[in-house]
Amino acid sequence: PVVRQALAEETKTDPGLSDVLTDLLHGVEGENATSGPDKRVPFGREEVQLSFAPLVKQTAPAVVNVYASQTAKVTSPFDGDPFFEEFFGRSQPRAQSSLGSGVLVDPTGVVVTNYHVIKDADRVKVATADGREFDSKVLLKDETLDLAVLKITSDKPFPVIAIGDSDALEVGDLLLAIGNPFGVGQTTTSGIVSALARSHIGVSDSSFFIQTDAAINPGNSGGALINMGGQLVGINTAIYSRSGGSIGIGFAIPSNMVRAFADAAKAGLDFFERPYVGAEFEAVTPQIAESLGMEKPTGALVSSVEATGPAAKAGLKPGDVVLQLNGKPVESIEALDYRMATLSIGTTANFAVLTKGQQAAMDIALERA
Repeated sequence: PVVRQALAEETKTDPGLSDVLTDLLHGVEGENATSGPDKRVPFGREEVQLSFAPLVKQTAPAVVNVYASQTAKVTSPFDGDPFFEEFFGRSQPRAQSSLGSGVLVDPTGVVVTNYHVIKDADRVKVATADGREFDSKVLLKDETLDLAVLKITSDKPFPVIAIGDSDALEVGDLLLAIGNPFGVGQTTTSGIVSALARSHIGVSDSSFFIQTDAAINPGNSGGALINMGGQLVGINTAIYSRSGGSIGIGFAIPSNMVRAFADAAKAGLDFFERPYVGAEFEAVTPQIAESLGMEKPTGALVSSVEATGPAAKAGLKPGDVVLQLNGKPVESIEALDYRMATLSIGTTANFAVLTKGQQAAMDIALERA
């Protein structure tokens, strides 16, 4: 109405201009009216209120606190000196503790956390969201992956978070991070997927991380990264920070890696086995990509193949470039290592390979080393 009144005042002296502006105004109104049934001004505040509360209620009970303690021997330069020992006594061992988070992934009490949370611990306790405390047993741990699996026992099933498909994530997807930062108690923060397939962040050999801007702080390690379907898509592991607190750059181990590791623990394995194909790989540099006629440096270059290994039997040769594994892109040697580690020994993997300038598919058996 205000626009129409202004136009009316402006065009009283020029009927021709009035006709042109009226047609233009009708066109604008028509465009707005047909912009789609979902685009309209809300009638009230209740129509724009959004909340993650239902998702938090669903998942938070399965996120636990992990307390690790160890007895550290304290040495003194005066140990062994009778004079000082008579007055001050011998040095006594001291208890040291660390705090982190974990995620229940099986109703029998299987908890996934980070290796660095329980490293060198003599005792690991788990406190559930309902206030109960349990002594735990370490089922499996791997320093290179920075993952550990614990087991707690109760006469009732535990709440769990289903493990989702981290390969389905896209940059921009909404996420929730749940953990126990600084020991203040269970805390939920929100953010998005900032980047995928981050590598060389210097926290473990698992060079394949989800990056998020959800606030992650000390104590969040081992906690849950949740998608909007209420599924676990990552284990919060590290942050980039000069101050020690969150600046919006956090990293999580993808859930597909977590699933493979948890399955190995539940199967009773003493260590996490990676499949063997009998080939060595190296990075594709810009120079190598140009020499092979590739548009950009991507994939993993085959540097050597064992004569009697599974890769050789399938036809893989030095100089070939692996571009995909089971339909998933292999952007780098780190991506290949990650995708290989998530596969089971005894199965067959489909490799999409660039060989002699042509793309080919090869099925390679994944064997035990």
